[in-house]
Amino acid sequence: MVRAVLFDFNGVLVDDEPVHLALLQRVLGEEGVELSEEDYWSLYVGLDDRACFRTLLEGAGKAPTGPHLMRLIARKASYYQDWIRREGYTFFPGAPELVAGLSEAGIALGLVSGGLRDEVEGGLRQAGLRERFKVVVTAEDVDRGKPDPEGYRRGIELLNAVPPLPDRLLHPHEALAVEDTPAGLEAARLAGLSTVAVAHTYPKDALSGADHVVARIGDLEVDDLLATPV
Repeated sequence: MVRAVLFDFNGVLVDDEPVHLALLQRVLGEEGVELSEEDYWSLYVGLDDRACFRTLLEGAGKAPTGPHLMRLIARKASYYQDWIRREGYTFFPGAPELVAGLSEAGIALGLVSGGLRDEVEGGLRQAGLRERFKVVVTAEDVDRGKPDPEGYRRGIELLNAVPPLPDRLLHPHEALAVEDTPAGLEAARLAGLSTVAVAHTYPKDALSGADHVVARIGDLEVDDLLATPV
């Protein structure tokens, strides 16, 4: 029986992956490093900013220090906040309704994202969804981003530790992860969760590692998710 659902944020609930690409290209360009659109979609989408900047700078023959990486992440975050102030968050059709429906059905909800907390929390507040999520795990909460399972393991740990406590311990095999990238699916699988993929970012055939794949999050119904074998 499904007792919990953990969502990714960017590319699953919020349609902003092209924005992240543009801002990564902007910051990297200021550092003299190029990032092609093809490389982003094939290699880097699904990774957190720290992993993207480190990998790309190292590939360009630069050796980024920890403080340097933090400055780049902060610069991109500043550009992102400027964009949000102008445009706001764009949620995929059906995403807020699905979250609300699961919450009203008594399902414990978590969010596991490679995004920054301010960005994730801001989006949830805009949509009136923050109180629907018992736990939110973001890039600042883990040492290793997706495809490492640390974020999902942390999410399950918090679902069991944050009041109100569950009647009995929640096990990973009783939870579903909703993801849009192979890296996210791998992280959830390694943490022991069943997976549902939405083909917002990758075509369906690239998400064959998921237990169930749909074209859009709007195609998911509460009853369908709760009936997913785990």
